[in-house]
Amino acid sequence: MVYPFKRRMMRKKVGVTLMKLQESGENYLETILILEKRNGIARSVDVATELGFSKPSVSRAVSILKEGGYVTIGNIGQLLLTDKGRQVAQNIYDRHCFIKECLMFLGVSPETAEADACRLEHVLSEETLTCMKAHYEKHMPKSES
Repeated sequence: MVYPFKRRMMRKKVGVTLMKLQESGENYLETILILEKRNGIARSVDVATELGFSKPSVSRAVSILKEGGYVTIGNIGQLLLTDKGRQVAQNIYDRHCFIKECLMFLGVSPETAEADACRLEHVLSEETLTCMKAHYEKHMPKSES
């Protein structure tokens, strides 16, 4: 069974113990954000359809994300990102969009860039991403407005 975050793996960061959100948890949060943007609402059944997972798997993941303070359930059963969840989701989404754009700029097909960005968004360090952004901004042709 895959959990959205490692319960046993704790990190110390500036004297605070944080739960490490795993890739699967980040994917759930990003998917909720995307569904909100696309449909105005995100439901567990929509997340299951979008990710191709079973409803019980999504239900379990949502329970863990609720426990971690990333999501709540609204009055009509919709999934709502907390401030903490929205921050994580937006960060992952922004990383995804930037990486996909970079890959397409290099000549990678949109389909491959999308698939690769889905994996890279979780593993690139902040240092690498910052350097990529600086390089991209320096060498990207300026668009005319």
